[in-house]
Amino acid sequence: MEKTELDRVQNYLRRLFGNPNIRVMARPKKEDSAEVYIGEEFVAVLFVDDEDGDRSYTFQMAILDTDLE
Repeated sequence: MEKTELDRVQNYLRRLFGNPNIRVMARPKKEDSAEVYIGEEFVAVLFVDDEDGDRSYTFQMAILDTDLE
């Protein structure tokens, strides 16, 4: 993902969740996904999908059982 695309998705997530601390960062050696952080904490992976010529994004967040305690 290019920097401009990362910035666009980051701005969208900040508006959607009302949180200016969300950061979308490129993944080393990966061009089809990015990492999502809130502050310094990693929270999700964002995958790009170009299927059928329509570009979309999948936000994948794992919630561990220990996180719920």
